[in-house]
Amino acid sequence: MRKLLLFTALSALGLTSAYAQAEAAGPETLDAFKATPEYAKFMIDNLWILISAALVFIMHLGFASVEAGMCQRKNTVNIMFKNVFIVCIGAVGYMLWGFNAMYPGDAWSAADIFALGSPISKGFASDADQVANLTNAYADYTYWSDFIFQAMFAATAATIVSGAVAERVKLTSFMIYATILVTFLYPVTGSWEWGAGWLDDKDFADFAGSSLVHAFGGFAALAAVIVLGPRKGKFTKDGIKPILPSNLPLANIGVFLLFLGWFGFNGGSVLSADAAGVSFVFVTTAMAGFTGGLGAIATSWIVLKKPDLSMALNGMLAGLVGITAGADTIPPYAALAVGAIAGVIVVLSVTFFDKIKIDDPVGAISVHGVCGIWGTLCVAIFGTTEGVTFGVQLLGTLSISAFAFVTSFAVFYAIKLIMGVRVDEQEEHEGLDVAEHGSPAYNDSTP
Repeated sequence: MRKLLLFTALSALGLTSAYAQAEAAGPETLDAFKATPEYAKFMIDNLWILISAALVFIMHLGFASVEAGMCQRKNTVNIMFKNVFIVCIGAVGYMLWGFNAMYPGDAWSAADIFALGSPISKGFASDADQVANLTNAYADYTYWSDFIFQAMFAATAATIVSGAVAERVKLTSFMIYATILVTFLYPVTGSWEWGAGWLDDKDFADFAGSSLVHAFGGFAALAAVIVLGPRKGKFTKDGIKPILPSNLPLANIGVFLLFLGWFGFNGGSVLSADAAGVSFVFVTTAMAGFTGGLGAIATSWIVLKKPDLSMALNGMLAGLVGITAGADTIPPYAALAVGAIAGVIVVLSVTFFDKIKIDDPVGAISVHGVCGIWGTLCVAIFGTTEGVTFGVQLLGTLSISAFAFVTSFAVFYAIKLIMGVRVDEQEEHEGLDVAEHGSPAYNDSTP
């Protein structure tokens, strides 16, 4: 379980003297710490967290590429713009509110269910605190490294929704929705486990976010899609009309970028550069991603009668989502099963949502939402951590998913009533690049 607010843990054990001394002594304490043998390990651990944060940041390029490649050419600028906005507002909103709300220490209400944030993250405001936060009195990394790593996670939730509502959502409405989602809603469920809230009290386990990041984003996306409705022409009286991807090579590149970033997403969640821990997580993460691809390839070939590249790509992502909750405790051979089953699930889930006329252009609801639930349950099925039970894992993942769905539906529906959430039919037909941005993605200069 994550205990990133180390001062709270130390207080409970009566071991706060190191923090207090560092805060009182001033800058000399940092110089003294640098002269100790422990500083070398601290530097390595801190560097790994920063590298991991950079890898997670690269995942946003992967999301943008997948979404643009899976959607129509006429909406490419709109998709890229949304992804640029999301990572920017995600990091800023997380700094101003989300970080402290997600890791509140003693600032809890209603039995560790609702956490109280502060307007500005306290670690950025005081020179005395910064001295302490630059030593291992805080953790095996600095407060600043902790923040930037978590901020890259936060923006992911809104990015998941971006793909599901692509090609028909009104830009300004989505920007308002994404800001509320990432700044105020995502930290609530994150605090339930990683911020030592009520799920943590029940020994719920979600190592790197199969539920807290992926299922949250997936079910927030489901709610938004229901409010928004399908793309024009997708579902007809004669059945489902495929809306073909514009650039599968770009989508392929995006998935491989996401796979690369996942080594930071999961590997960084070890919260140190521990050799055994990081290497173990790399292996379980990679193997689940690979078998996810294989599972989806086999299933799509059987179900669709053709080897479908888009399904294979989503299968790799499904395997990665599936292993994320238990990458630190699920043995490598079991990780093969976790990924393979996730690959099967994602194909069946995508076809199911099509049948009930839920239009998700990139399969985000299935990849992140449905497979996020599967991955969380896998911690109890395949994991080796004592005290983790199937019942608590089910309770936790359903609670997170339900909160995401209900609050996302409420926010998006309120925006619909106030200013609308969907572009008009003519704009959708012409493409959002020109209608919303006044510029196509590709300048065709051929006479």
